[in-house]
Amino acid sequence: MAKHEVKSPIPGTFYRKPAPDQPVFKDVGDKVSKGDTIGLVEVMKTFHEVKADADGTISAFPVDDSDPVMAGQTIAELD
Repeated sequence: MAKHEVKSPIPGTFYRKPAPDQPVFKDVGDKVSKGDTIGLVEVMKTFHEVKADADGTISAFPVDDSDPVMAGQTIAELD
């Protein structure tokens, strides 16, 4: 099956959890629907939700939690 890439809408820091003491939004192997939140990108203390733009199953997160990301960079891959 072809992979679909979910990309960061803005440059900033990628977070997989809503807060340090909370579980990740989604993990590898989780099914997602279009519109599901899969992470956050923080820029200047403002957090922007990153939502799946297609239905599928998360096959990978090419970036780690707390990694800097650029606009257009792939942050999740869906099968």
